[in-house]
Amino acid sequence: MDAEQLKRLERKETVNIADILTQFNTKNADLLVFDSFHTDNLWHDLWLAIFGILDDATLASMHTLCLNTVRILTRDEFSLQTHYIEQELGTLLSLARINANKNSNGTDDETQPQLTLSDAEADVIAESLKCICNLVYQSADCRRQCLRQHSLDAIVKRLSSATSCATRYPCTLEYYDMKLLFLLTALEPSARTRLQIDLNGLTYMTNWLDDKLIESATTAGTEEHLNIICELLKVMFTVTSAPDKSPNEYEIQSLHLTGVLRELLLRFGNLSTDRERAVVTHAINLLTNISSSCLTELMVKCSNAETGTENEAVSANAKCCAVCFEKRNVRGLAVLLDYLRSGLAQQESEASSHELLSPVLTVLVKCARSNRTMRHYLRKEILPPLKDVSKRPEIGNELRNHLCRFLTLPAMILRDLSAELLFVLCKEDVGRMIKYTGYGNAAGLFAKRGVLDCRRIDGADYSSDSEDSDTEEYKQQQQSFNPVLGCVEQPKRNPLEGMSEEQKEYEALQLVNLLEQLRRDGIVQPALIDKDGKPQPLEHILQLQEELPQQQLEQKRKT
Repeated sequence: MDAEQLKRLERKETVNIADILTQFNTKNADLLVFDSFHTDNLWHDLWLAIFGILDDATLASMHTLCLNTVRILTRDEFSLQTHYIEQELGTLLSLARINANKNSNGTDDETQPQLTLSDAEADVIAESLKCICNLVYQSADCRRQCLRQHSLDAIVKRLSSATSCATRYPCTLEYYDMKLLFLLTALEPSARTRLQIDLNGLTYMTNWLDDKLIESATTAGTEEHLNIICELLKVMFTVTSAPDKSPNEYEIQSLHLTGVLRELLLRFGNLSTDRERAVVTHAINLLTNISSSCLTELMVKCSNAETGTENEAVSANAKCCAVCFEKRNVRGLAVLLDYLRSGLAQQESEASSHELLSPVLTVLVKCARSNRTMRHYLRKEILPPLKDVSKRPEIGNELRNHLCRFLTLPAMILRDLSAELLFVLCKEDVGRMIKYTGYGNAAGLFAKRGVLDCRRIDGADYSSDSEDSDTEEYKQQQQSFNPVLGCVEQPKRNPLEGMSEEQKEYEALQLVNLLEQLRRDGIVQPALIDKDGKPQPLEHILQLQEELPQQQLEQKRKT
């Protein structure tokens, strides 16, 4: 923009404003580097000229174009930090209609927000919200000013009025309202506290989410509708990340929220589109913040479940829903497992980040720990009774195979979550864990838990009435089962066969020397299992020989 065009904007020449701004907006639509605007104070002069037009009510027809220009200028973090823009932000809050309204007595105006808007008014509000989102993201001072002017209160009031009013509130405005709420609560801790405590935001947002699910049944889940749900779930995630309410009050809200999230999983669990998958992703992220005691709401009692003993056979055969397990509809858990399977397939084909799978694994661990029926169902799906044990547990495409491969990953979060899930599904029984994963894969978990010597964990609270999981196929091959590998090992030729005693002694000494060299170089650290079941480093490799007979004797006593 040259100096002559800038002067015309400053003089508010109506005949030239539209052409100048249209040309500028088209040319700089994707501009991210503003070095050329820092010379001759161009950015600040253009900023003031644009807001001069926005402050003029007679030029309202030009406001949308002006806001487009402001949105481009708000991408320049350097200029926002070096110039005082409090007055301009106040103008944007007024145009977006989320500033604090005061009446003649100086108190808050409690009148309902105007929801019936013309297309021009809706465009101005939408563009103003986009500009504010940029400012809130770029500047902590802008975030604090929004809170001082009670923008959170105004947005909550507007959204709650929209849900209780028959008038259709534009989806675009609803989307950017949610986006601004997310940015404020994600970047400003005091905003989270105010939204949750003072404005009772979690209750409002749960009701909004419920309303959106009802709407999605009639709108067939349009993309803009799903985008709003995604933003709402993101706001709820930030608010519940550090709950400030009392435990009892928060648990009541969480029970209601978990029930709504269950309906959301059922509604979008087919993962047929990218947006539906995004909705389920955000729902799972939110479930990670829900207390374990509330996750039982992911199941509902089947409508034909009978309590009388005379009807048990009937209820066992009759299914009232697609996924009925132990008289419970576990479709919500089935969606979580389907999401995990699709995430595993995507992770292997596209080498996506392992951290994308950690939320769903976190939720599954919490579910397995919180409820017996949930644990039984997850075990049936992830650790079904073993039949073919000819392959190592980490080889294959079943959920068990994927999780066993994760046990030896360098990615600690994914490794630990996978180990925790498998261990809980095995009821923290070391022997059962070895059967399903192999001692070698689970050694890291055993070392961490202090059960390398295969002792039972004290205090594990699980039911003892589970059925025998050993199949006939497994029993037939049990004698050949190698617990270290987790599979049947084919007979191998003895490498010492044909050697004299002197040759065997020589090879043994060579092996000791090689192990000692590895220890000195820091590549391996030999260890023995101490009385606490944890590895204890050795000073010399020959200590293994000294302690081995005693260890073998103790192991025989345990077995």
